[in-house]
Amino acid sequence: MITPRSRGSQIYLLQLLGVFIGIVLVVAGHWRVGIVVVGATFLVGAAARSVVPLSHTGMLRVRGKAFDMFWMTTLGVALVVLAIVIPPQPR
Repeated sequence: MITPRSRGSQIYLLQLLGVFIGIVLVVAGHWRVGIVVVGATFLVGAAARSVVPLSHTGMLRVRGKAFDMFWMTTLGVALVVLAIVIPPQPR
């Protein structure tokens, strides 16, 4: 199996895996847990983007470091808050 060379590319692929697992959970009917998994994945990605050196960002780098961290943090927090704030619906 060929693995990506840069640490950022490896983190990016782990992010894709986390988002995929979250979507599978949503489709399986556990939407709240799935959305929290997706949001947490973005928060971990933002933290990783802050510590990975520029030479190793690979696919993790979209724009500048500040933009990437801001966008992933905003999206992650919004998804986690959304999952927590929405009241349970009667079945």
